[in-house]
Amino acid sequence: MLEALYHANISILALAMVLILIAIRQMGKNSLAIWQIMLLGASVVFLTGQISPADALHAINLDVMVFLGAMFVIGEAMQRSGYLLFIFNRLFCRAHNLDQLLLLILFAMGFLSALLMNDTLAIIGTPLMLYFARTLKIDPKLMLLTLAFAVTIGSAMSPIGNPQNLLIAVNSDLSNPFLVFLHYLLLPTIANLLLAYLLLRVFYKEQFSKRTLEICQEEISDPALARLCRISLILLFAMILAKMIAVFLGVGDEFRLTYIALISALPILLFSSMRYGVLRGIDWSTLVFFAAMFVLMDAVWSSGIFQSLLAGSEADLASIPTILALSVLLSQLISNVPLVALCQPLLVNPSSQALMALAAGSTIAGNLFILGAASNVIIIQNAEKSGETLTFLEFARVGVPLTVLNVLVYWQLI
Repeated sequence: MLEALYHANISILALAMVLILIAIRQMGKNSLAIWQIMLLGASVVFLTGQISPADALHAINLDVMVFLGAMFVIGEAMQRSGYLLFIFNRLFCRAHNLDQLLLLILFAMGFLSALLMNDTLAIIGTPLMLYFARTLKIDPKLMLLTLAFAVTIGSAMSPIGNPQNLLIAVNSDLSNPFLVFLHYLLLPTIANLLLAYLLLRVFYKEQFSKRTLEICQEEISDPALARLCRISLILLFAMILAKMIAVFLGVGDEFRLTYIALISALPILLFSSMRYGVLRGIDWSTLVFFAAMFVLMDAVWSSGIFQSLLAGSEADLASIPTILALSVLLSQLISNVPLVALCQPLLVNPSSQALMALAAGSTIAGNLFILGAASNVIIIQNAEKSGETLTFLEFARVGVPLTVLNVLVYWQLI
């Protein structure tokens, strides 16, 4: 009994240490990066024997790691070649006023985040938002909030839109995850993107005038790499469609999401002379974060204390409102990806509806406070390099009412 309590306490203390260090980091000038903090937590449980070397290796989900790495390759190549900026400018130059620009950003960034992952769009989109703010004389805080809400809301409707959705898709029995996510979350996503626009218009009404906007188009910086990016995107769309059709025909169960990402990245990895630069430029720190998180959360799960706490709360984990509320609130404490890693095993034989509620709640938690989603942190850290930022209160004054409305939408439509 004492030995079990010892193991439980060390794991929980390591998790608490990680959460406290992340919070202090956001409030102060601590030099530790989030991935370093998570790696420290994983090292504590590993070195104190809370998890064996074999169990630590087994805890790391290779499907998730390979998928993320392949998608980062595509995102980095699109950014490096200037192809994504070229696409965005061609799209956004259609906006003649701020209302049109915000709607285009919300829906374009939202729907693209469902394909390229929200963290990728957060990295790429931040300098673009600041460019618009500077050249079009728009409040940069409005532009940063628009991007943050777009990539959070939009990523919810796809199994590859964000890491927590990927965990749900990989670790569940969903035979056709793309269709399941779209079936339950497409309409709520559209509704929530429109709500984000309306609230931004209310809170920043002084920014909306009748002046005409003129957006200049940008040229592609690396045409050869851009061509390969175009091929990768075509492959990505084609294989997602092929996966849906194959499942309908009863032959798609073994065609995993990892294969879709890997095959899509192959044109860049095999044929680009810039492949090594692209590989060096991908977000390796996020991959380290996920590997460390898997190890730490497996140790916490093995301790049993998290399961005991939820069991003692008598929460109905089969109830959609309960899943939504718990995932939104607990994501503020332990972040959405660790939350899903811990909570998904607690859902016994979950329905597709319950899994979608977990995906929606853990994702939309990013709209409540800055620390609710890694994409928010990415946006703010990148903005601060250019002298702009969003404070906790500036984010929350729009994010809190928006999240309440978002949850109500999911509750009614899932």
